[in-house]
Amino acid sequence: MNCPCGTQKTYSECCEPAHKNISSVTTAEQLMRSRYTAFVMANGDYLMESHHSSTRPTSEKDAIVSWAKSVSWIRLEALETTKGGPSDTEGTVSFNALFLENGEVDVIREKSAFVKENGHWTYVGYAT
Repeated sequence: MNCPCGTQKTYSECCEPAHKNISSVTTAEQLMRSRYTAFVMANGDYLMESHHSSTRPTSEKDAIVSWAKSVSWIRLEALETTKGGPSDTEGTVSFNALFLENGEVDVIREKSAFVKENGHWTYVGYAT
């Protein structure tokens, strides 16, 4: 089975290593993809771990997991990455995440900001 993030790799080759050890993530896009897969799998622990400490929505974890389970994820479209490479400390990734909710297709369109915290990539929030 291909990884939900759309790389054409298996989950064990793609996002599972990130889910088991966030330090294995080497780029901002890889973190974004692993976070998408965590939404598909309703992996709230990873969603919190991969979120920067300054913006981490810990009190919303249960609601996030509940919502992630309530929708059917369709696909991820990675659109553009700026910086976010192995030697960078910050970067942005633009993406579309398509899902089905209440019988309607919807999409999250986001340009996300990522920074390294404690030596590994984290999601900060919307980029400006």
